[in-house]
Amino acid sequence: MTCSTSGEYMQSGVQCSQNALRSKVARALGVAVAIGLLGFLPALVQAQSPIVMKMSTATLNDVQHEWYKRFSAEVEKESGGRIKGEIYPASQLGSIPRQIEGTQFGSIQVWNGPPQFLAGIDSRYEVLSAPGLFKDAAHAQRAMQDPEFNAAFLAMGANRGLKGIGLFVTGPTGFGTRMKITRLADLEGRKIRVLAADMDREEMRRLKATPVPMSLGEVLPALQQGAIDGVMSSLPVMVGLRYYDSAKYYLEINHAMITVVNVVSLAWFEKLPADLQKVIVDVGQKTGHEIYAWSNEDYLRSKETWIKNGAEINQLPEAERAEVTRLMAPIAGEVTVKRPADKTMYDTLVRAVQRTAQ
Repeated sequence: MTCSTSGEYMQSGVQCSQNALRSKVARALGVAVAIGLLGFLPALVQAQSPIVMKMSTATLNDVQHEWYKRFSAEVEKESGGRIKGEIYPASQLGSIPRQIEGTQFGSIQVWNGPPQFLAGIDSRYEVLSAPGLFKDAAHAQRAMQDPEFNAAFLAMGANRGLKGIGLFVTGPTGFGTRMKITRLADLEGRKIRVLAADMDREEMRRLKATPVPMSLGEVLPALQQGAIDGVMSSLPVMVGLRYYDSAKYYLEINHAMITVVNVVSLAWFEKLPADLQKVIVDVGQKTGHEIYAWSNEDYLRSKETWIKNGAEINQLPEAERAEVTRLMAPIAGEVTVKRPADKTMYDTLVRAVQRTAQ
């Protein structure tokens, strides 16, 4: 039927006009719906995309790196794929200070490393440099997981954009040096890289060495060029970064423990749904508890790798080991007493050490 406005077809014409109007309205609605869907599509895609979690550290192929592998896999599993981890070891995202700043501002979501690097944010972080507290690495790990100390230590940094989620021990401290060190006298006047903490610097002074605070990414070039004579760190870190080519003499002194704290960006964390916040916290704690067995085995593997690459491991004579203990024992008390908050945290650590001595 053809639409017309003539008299005899008036009724049909009205019907045709109504049909045409309906058609126009339908087309207009279709366009509107399509435009609406196009506008909604990016949000839909974004909602379905996993949340990226960039994780940064300065080391490579050691316990810090391994912690990330385990943490990332478990978070992806427990979140049902809603969070996807990206691991950036070996300072790929910048020096340690830049990594920490990135975590504070949210461009990096997780950072891990020795807590002494956070001493500029809160001086209480350096209490874990305290020498002479632990019988061995296993004792130190138990103390790190003590509920009172663990909760107090991980709560630090919240007012500076960081949330602690895990804490663990990597192993005893030692010296990797360019020259052979077998007696305390051999350390006198030597320039030794330390962590950025008052206690670490004071430890070197008691041994009559010169402390040189330095970011980890700068250490190997400094060793190669002779700008420093050695580094105080854990053996697995030195093996992972192949220090045995430039500083092949390791002095196993074991006067303190190297620990690692894991912190997330508070700005990022607070934007997560409550269930994903719980995943991050729970998995962080779980991984901190479980990683020690791997860390202990890695320390033994590192000793083998160090020697296999033509490097040496030496120890001080027994009498000089006792002298190191005597020299180091007062340091933590002397340093922390200068700041009441530091003293409170140190006392909390001492109580944890006593409770977990076994």
